[in-house]
Amino acid sequence: MGEAAGQAVARKMKEFLKEKEKLFMVFAAAPSQNEFLDALSRNPGIDWKKVITFHLDEYVGLPSTAPQNFGQFLRVRLFEKVQPGEVHYLNGTVQDPEAEGRRYTALLKDHPFDIACLGIGENGHLAFNDPPVADFNDPRAVKVVDLDLASRQQQVHDGCFKDLEIVPREAITLTIPVILSSRFIYCMVPAPTKAEAVRRTLTEPVSTACPATILRKHENAILFLDQDSARLIGSMS
Repeated sequence: MGEAAGQAVARKMKEFLKEKEKLFMVFAAAPSQNEFLDALSRNPGIDWKKVITFHLDEYVGLPSTAPQNFGQFLRVRLFEKVQPGEVHYLNGTVQDPEAEGRRYTALLKDHPFDIACLGIGENGHLAFNDPPVADFNDPRAVKVVDLDLASRQQQVHDGCFKDLEIVPREAITLTIPVILSSRFIYCMVPAPTKAEAVRRTLTEPVSTACPATILRKHENAILFLDQDSARLIGSMS
């Protein structure tokens, strides 16, 4: 799955770079993206100096050097390997996260996304737009959110944190309208823990009860699954 997704994103990047001087991309940071990021980083022939990169979300209060920090995750997994022309990090260590959201919002206005590379959470979230805070018509581009218990528990399931008590309770996240504004969306969702979220994404009514259902409204959203995450699709009516 990771190899297939990496090749698909690389092909689209090369297509864009034939017609654009700058390519704007946003990436998710999660173990579910490991194989995809590795495959993308090894794909030859991408002019990464023309690529301007962002990331979807960041914990509030987690040191920037912590391995669970999303910026650090992407720095190690991708950015240090490919050396993009620009990397714009969300800073969750600032004293005023709301101000950081406004700073990032200003950056996004000048860098409309060509490609968004996402995952889906166990509760159906996109970035940290968990069901309690997801808004398909959110007027904000970036916001500070309280993390849903299911999202925090997922971080333990993924092995990112040893126990629930040390998982941060707040995050800064790009909102759903900003994600959907990307011209192309590639969504990589492996592992058995995501099977129910995949089933809900594909079968339930489009609603914030499962935020990922909104991907069905995007004309260029592509979902990549493995056998484990796709295991409940056979039961779809």
